[in-house]
Amino acid sequence: QVQLVESGGGLVQPGGSLRLSCAFSGFSFSTYVMSWYRQAPGKERELVAVITHTGDSTNYGDSVKGRFTISRDKTKNTVYLQMNSLKPEDTAVYYCNARRVVFGNGNYWGQGTQVTVSS
Repeated sequence: QVQLVESGGGLVQPGGSLRLSCAFSGFSFSTYVMSWYRQAPGKERELVAVITHTGDSTNYGDSVKGRFTISRDKTKNTVYLQMNSLKPEDTAVYYCNARRVVFGNGNYWGQGTQVTVSS
């Protein structure tokens, strides 16, 4: 069974930075595509960033391109989301997702971490 635990959220001023972490517990971290999603009040959940199971490719939502960076550390079984130049519209609950793509299937979510961008 896979468990995902996000951390690093909080309150930040516009233009500031935060780094979110998602700790993966379970087996075969390297067989999972890892993603960050977010959901603002009254809005649908949207994809923020995704990184392949090998870590050699990433993709981003249009609204965060050039400001956010996703990465993964296989030695720590952790995926990160570095968020720079934050805007009030980035305010949302951020969720980590793990989707197995090698030797099986499985789709898991973390509990979410709140990010609030406000002066």
